[in-house]
Amino acid sequence: MNDSTKSISEVLAEFAITLRYEDIPEAVIHRAKLHILDAFGIALASTKQTYSKKTLSGILDIGGEGDYPIIGSNVGLPYRESALMNGFLIHSLDFDDTHVAGVIHSTASALPSVLSAAKRHSVDGKKALSAYIAAIECSSRIGMAAKGGFHKKGFHPTGLIGAFGSTIAAGCLASLSVKELVQAQGTVYSMASGNLEFLKEGAWTKRMHPGWAAVCGLTAVSMCKHGFEGVLSPYEGRYGVYNTCSSEDIEVDIGIVTKGLGKEWEMLSVGVKPYPACHLTHSCIDATRKLFNEHSLSSEDVKKVVARVAEDSLPVVGEPLSAKRRPGSGYEAQFSLPYLVASAIVRDRFTLADLEKSSYTEPQVISVCDKVFCEPMEGSLYPKYFSGEIEVTTKNNEVFIQREEINRGADVTPLEPKEIISKFKENASLVLSKGNYESAINAVLNIDDVCKFSTITDYFKCEGHL
Repeated sequence: MNDSTKSISEVLAEFAITLRYEDIPEAVIHRAKLHILDAFGIALASTKQTYSKKTLSGILDIGGEGDYPIIGSNVGLPYRESALMNGFLIHSLDFDDTHVAGVIHSTASALPSVLSAAKRHSVDGKKALSAYIAAIECSSRIGMAAKGGFHKKGFHPTGLIGAFGSTIAAGCLASLSVKELVQAQGTVYSMASGNLEFLKEGAWTKRMHPGWAAVCGLTAVSMCKHGFEGVLSPYEGRYGVYNTCSSEDIEVDIGIVTKGLGKEWEMLSVGVKPYPACHLTHSCIDATRKLFNEHSLSSEDVKKVVARVAEDSLPVVGEPLSAKRRPGSGYEAQFSLPYLVASAIVRDRFTLADLEKSSYTEPQVISVCDKVFCEPMEGSLYPKYFSGEIEVTTKNNEVFIQREEINRGADVTPLEPKEIISKFKENASLVLSKGNYESAINAVLNIDDVCKFSTITDYFKCEGHL
């Protein structure tokens, strides 16, 4: 779907409004269900965190309780506030899916919008799934066109670009016309936000970006349903998102936004994370584990480690080096390439348990952190893939190198369905009994059969966490 006479927002609106469940390939629908399941599992695990409880308290202080469910809780919130909280829970552990080329956590902003709008408009599973997939297709492409430029300029695409996907999903479920959805995209552009300043001190702000994107989307849709008028060129305009929010050093390919729309499915390119850490680091974690296992090395053998990622990724995960070697919180640990590599060396893993203070302050791990240096990687495939390379020099002055050009979980190296389900079980078991989470799996994998999509949240209610 590509018409040069139409604006990008017109093309995206027409695609989303006319997309029917029957038009979507079976593989895309099945993958969408797995990603929704993954998001629910992560949200359940997030309910155990102190920051989640404090966030819910703050949101309750705004508007009190409401009728819209929160994943992992018996407490409900008002329409938009529930989307804010659900987005927070899905994204807060940084364990949620990522569209690598778009550098965006696609589901974390799309699903909260769908959950709220689907309940408000009493839609069935097929319509909700179609709206969710439409959001993923659009937000992924919008992010792809910038080629990493949003990140380089200091914006967080999950918040900034996720707002457009959230708007498209909510607009479909609210039965907007094409004209109204065009206006909604133009309206949400004035609300969209999300920056990378959280990296400096590990602030909680990134966690709220996708939920806020959903809030913005729901707001824009309701306003435009009642005649509100927004800008008509939020993407390609003189002050549109690409000219304003993307780095001047990177040439935007605006044609990517509409290329292959409805024929080539970006849903199949969204990666499910194997590790609860910044996706930019995953190839280095895997490379470290492979190298140390293949050569039977241990932390005692290490003289020096050089971890390499794309040059544009270094400010996020490797700088300043002194601070990255001493993460002060679990969140800082997730964005610390030295710590993640050190954890892989010492423990041959990186799990939620490694985000605890006792883990990132462990003397043996800290000692290895001091031996890790970060450099730009030559030949990185970023932003298409999050490449990584590890070079280890042993105390015997032997040098070993392991390079992972394509991060595990990407489109050509996807996690298998059984791996995604296993990940869900591991996360869900922190708060649900085995019988309950098995029922939840069955419900999500058959969600297109339900008359009311909103009933899916009944399987994820639990006491005593939030």
